[in-house]
Amino acid sequence: MTMDRRTFLQLAALGGGAVFASGLAGGAPMAPGSSYDDFFFVQLSDSHWGFNGPKVNPDAAGTLPKAFAAVNALSEKPDFVMFTGDLTHTTDNPVERRKRLAEFKEIVSKLDVKTVRFMPGEHDASLDNGKAFIEFFGPTHYTFNHKDVHFIVLDNVSDPAARIGDEQLAWLAGDLAKQPKDAKIVVFTHRPLFDLAPAWDWATRDGEKAIEMLMPFQNVTVFYGHIHQENHKMTGHIAHHSAKSLMFPLPAPGSQPKREPVLWDESQPYRGLGFREVEAEDKGTKFDIKELPVRA
Repeated sequence: MTMDRRTFLQLAALGGGAVFASGLAGGAPMAPGSSYDDFFFVQLSDSHWGFNGPKVNPDAAGTLPKAFAAVNALSEKPDFVMFTGDLTHTTDNPVERRKRLAEFKEIVSKLDVKTVRFMPGEHDASLDNGKAFIEFFGPTHYTFNHKDVHFIVLDNVSDPAARIGDEQLAWLAGDLAKQPKDAKIVVFTHRPLFDLAPAWDWATRDGEKAIEMLMPFQNVTVFYGHIHQENHKMTGHIAHHSAKSLMFPLPAPGSQPKREPVLWDESQPYRGLGFREVEAEDKGTKFDIKELPVRA
């Protein structure tokens, strides 16, 4: 694909977005006729498989398959799909927790995508420190490289106190020590790393330590879930972008006393769940975002 822009980023997926990346947060101007090593991935978040609440989502068993159908219908296959947590809805019963994880894994197998990656949300992992999640999906934190981008998956949910923890922070420091300062880095977390609404559990207690470690790097973008809505935040030069949920939206941060799901509106079904398209230029610092609704 031939491009005449320095950086191009496009999101187009249910509940979080698909990323069409040309260097993401960095890259030098290209000569006319040259091409980028572009790629595109899909982020899905907060599917809460096992949730039952007709007043919140009477189609609780349907929105996840609808998302997969949308991904499978994309004219260009994504390089990979990333689930940013809360794959399943919380349960105190460890047998039921594993049942939901198994059902979710079976449904995911219907995705027509070569590579699918996972990370837990607190609904998946906080009651057993991620034990069941690991049985089904492997490590809760890890890194991978795709083309010229370094991806870091951070676990800020297995600790019920909403911490990354000293051991994982040391692991992060060791990984970052291997990266050049101009590396293109994408971080996936479930909770926001910054204090968005601590009273609502929309924060990571030691998230500022991770942000401090990332700050020396010029090109960092963070994608997260948890808050069930689109939100954009800059911490210095680091951009943080939250994903919508596939199950139900939540109110704006701190907009009401309690953090309660937005009720289903028969006149506007699937309100708050949708597609997102984002085009970013100028080294990934400017974003043009378009939201598209989920349809029955």
